Amino acid sequence: MMNGYGKSDRPIVPTKLSNNVEQTTAERVEGRGLTKGNLRQQNTYRTQGRENVPSKLKRVRQAARRDSKLQFTALMHHIYDPEALNKAYLELKRNAAPGVDGETWRHYGEALEENIQDLSERLKRGAYRAKPVRRVFIPKADGRQRPLGVTALEDKIVQRATVEVLNAIYETDFLGFSYGFRPGRSPHNALDAVYVGLLKRKVNWVLDLDIRGFFDAIDHGWLMKFVEHRIADRRVVRLIQKWLNAGVLEDGKRTRAKEGTPQGGSASPLLANIYLHYVFDLWVQKWRRTQAIGDIIVVRFADDIVLGFQSGVDARHFQQELSERFAKFCLEMHPDKTRLIRFGPYEVNRHKRCGRGKPETFDFLGFTHICSKKRDNGMFTVMRQTIRKRLQAKLNEIKSELRRRMHQPVPQVGMWLRSVVNGFFRYYGVPTNGPAMNLFRFRVGRLWHRTMNRRSQKGRVKLERMWRLINTFIPPVRIHHPYPLRRLGVIT
Repeated sequence: MMNGYGKSDRPIVPTKLSNNVEQTTAERVEGRGLTKGNLRQQNTYRTQGRENVPSKLKRVRQAARRDSKLQFTALMHHIYDPEALNKAYLELKRNAAPGVDGETWRHYGEALEENIQDLSERLKRGAYRAKPVRRVFIPKADGRQRPLGVTALEDKIVQRATVEVLNAIYETDFLGFSYGFRPGRSPHNALDAVYVGLLKRKVNWVLDLDIRGFFDAIDHGWLMKFVEHRIADRRVVRLIQKWLNAGVLEDGKRTRAKEGTPQGGSASPLLANIYLHYVFDLWVQKWRRTQAIGDIIVVRFADDIVLGFQSGVDARHFQQELSERFAKFCLEMHPDKTRLIRFGPYEVNRHKRCGRGKPETFDFLGFTHICSKKRDNGMFTVMRQTIRKRLQAKLNEIKSELRRRMHQPVPQVGMWLRSVVNGFFRYYGVPTNGPAMNLFRFRVGRLWHRTMNRRSQKGRVKLERMWRLINTFIPPVRIHHPYPLRRLGVIT
């Protein structure tokens, strides 16, 4: 019976080229070479005769790289190792909100050795039980709320230790155009890949793809089938099933579902990547090789996906077949956020001849991508600017916090503003985004001035003093990231 993979009932994992094979230009554009870089980990010993955690996983990583179909039957001892659990604890956020158990990082650490040893023993004998996830909601830029799950502290520790082990296997399987939540990769690597792909490949169409409610739509049955392709250790499989079946606690009521992984847990990003690796990545790799007429670029960061096509026929054909593919695995493309648009150098010239202005734009990872031309030679380039809604949402957050800090000492507020603006610039400080960052800095200064004027009824703060404060505490605009062609060329 056909099941989306082949003629057998059990899904088949397509054979993937070895990481040692010489890379093609397309793979370099999509960051294929980063996979090797992720595997370079320090293998020194902390004390003589004692291995650290990365060294213990070295043989697992080597075996996974040698055989892409190898199933691992003995992994649990890497997870309940007290050293691995202690390392996972130290990597957690210190001030994270507690889960349903109310346990905090600092309180747990007061008797860390005893707690870790007890957790290790429970994992070893199968007495560990996953606690339900506490549901919280955070506001989104469009006014809606995003559901997040706050995981209990011990569940976080075990999940992080498990992810460390599974990453040693799956980092050898994941493809080069997958960037989300992977060691050694960042959103800016994905942004670089999109930029370079649009400039160096023949792209006339862009499919801006969004999966509707992806983390809530992951089917548990399919997910476990995908995991079992590589993981044959039943104890590890049962561990993952415990997290999936733990349920969600909201308003004192516990609910269980047969689909979805709560956002916020350490294991959710990896499980999501495994799901899309089999549902999307392997399929699109085969489709591009066997059915495409022209060039195709693919960049995926979790469930945010951008594809570039040379041929409009390819683009429409691909979108239709992908919709059918997703339906088999309980996924759906968002009808409003998924857009197929014309984009690229030929589209700029076509719009100019027809007097239509600039081509359409698309958003990806916080940036609006715009067709443009270089000032010096008139060559096509892609301008990237902060999404207006993101910029305004950040300003609204700063405005609310400034009101709360209105009567704090001015230097204290200034130091806080410096850290916020620095963080904004470090992410959005890319070439061609200078105007948006200048606007952001100006409006932050204006919000601070308005707040300062409300501190007292005696009078307004003079502009001369305000400018001194702004220049003292708010950092100047700075481009923190090099041009993508330069950085991606160095990496690959």
